[in-house]
Amino acid sequence: MQLVMEPHNLNTLEDWLSHCERLHPKAIDMGLDRVREVANRMGIRFGCPVITVAGTNGKGSTCAMLESILAQAGYRTGVYTSPHLVHFEERLRIDGASVNATDLVAAFARVESARGQNGSEVSLTYFEFSTLAILDLMTQARLDVAILEVGLGGRLDATNIIDTDCAIITSIDLDHMELLGPDRESIGREKAGIMRTERPVVVSDPLPPQSVIDHAREVGADLWRAGVDFNFSGDKQQWAWAGRGRRYAGLAYPALCGANQLINAAGVLAALGALRERLPVNAQAVRNGLVFVELPGRFQIVPGQPTMVLDVAHNPHAVAALAANLDAMGFFPTTHAVMGVMADKELMPMLARINPIIDRWYFTDLPTPRAAKGTDLKDQWQVHNTRTDAFAHTFNSPMAALQAAMAAADPADRIVVFGSFYTVGGVLEHGVPRLQAKHLNP
Repeated sequence: MQLVMEPHNLNTLEDWLSHCERLHPKAIDMGLDRVREVANRMGIRFGCPVITVAGTNGKGSTCAMLESILAQAGYRTGVYTSPHLVHFEERLRIDGASVNATDLVAAFARVESARGQNGSEVSLTYFEFSTLAILDLMTQARLDVAILEVGLGGRLDATNIIDTDCAIITSIDLDHMELLGPDRESIGREKAGIMRTERPVVVSDPLPPQSVIDHAREVGADLWRAGVDFNFSGDKQQWAWAGRGRRYAGLAYPALCGANQLINAAGVLAALGALRERLPVNAQAVRNGLVFVELPGRFQIVPGQPTMVLDVAHNPHAVAALAANLDAMGFFPTTHAVMGVMADKELMPMLARINPIIDRWYFTDLPTPRAAKGTDLKDQWQVHNTRTDAFAHTFNSPMAALQAAMAAADPADRIVVFGSFYTVGGVLEHGVPRLQAKHLNP
């Protein structure tokens, strides 16, 4: 029998997160009425510019680059992103630092009090409850700018109770189709729901669904479209950006690795251009912000022997980008892959794209009932695998899988850890592993 704690007995962040998980019969319940009602009771209002970022992939990188550039320009930033890799506190960064658990506990208590006001208790999902707590902390933090990453979709996501001053829509591809629709047009229409009348919307996807363009026109948003309202170009050494009334030349490439990051960076510069009257940013802040930006788990290359790559690619579009980036790294005798994903993901398109690159597979269970079992992943891989020189094993945790890969790898090899945030977070739980090849050990 599960012990249910009363709200007055919830003392730690873990207590509150467990409480949130029990509150609502559904893990995901799309809609804004309930969360908006509680937000109104709490008086959640932003007195600073808000940038909201939606998309299938590239949201976290876009938020990180915005944060880095705006911080270099001297602004006090607040960034809400989800999910987290290791600790829940990572979901809110104020001035670049994760919020502390004590502040979150107090904010959760305020949400609990507000949802029970007037004798009318409002049921909230885990994501809605935690989003309200984080928005509450952000409104109290005297921010110069708030950056909100959409959790799922856009139109009905809890973050959309806040009217954005500038919307950014990154890449749009097939993911969460059971909730957002069966194709890019349907998914794009949902993500376009963050747009607001007469407010800028930056579409950084080079080939966006027509539904996104149509919705911008329908609501009268100020559309900034990649390839139309802004462009970028580059060579091996540097890149340049040009948009409405502003140009940057001789820029260093973003510190975040991967060819796709230039598309994200171009969208970031467009958003900053659209907001330049309210948030002026000089060229040096742009240059420094791109150079110093950090974001764990996005094609993160960990130095050592063997080389290790961490990437939260968990849908076909993201895995295709990961495969292209791995190809660009050059030759490695053997590539080992630790993989764990949610059970609802389109596994076969992901495996089809990256399987030619992977020589040794280490499929892993994950600590959530939503995840596919490692044995199921291996079985599906075996059905479609045509390589006679590739092998696969299963493990009960990402760290166990990584340790097996480390034991099997030679110094010149490469280990790729990818899939769910739980997969990458599982190997980062005790910090970034520093691999030492066998020949380096005494």
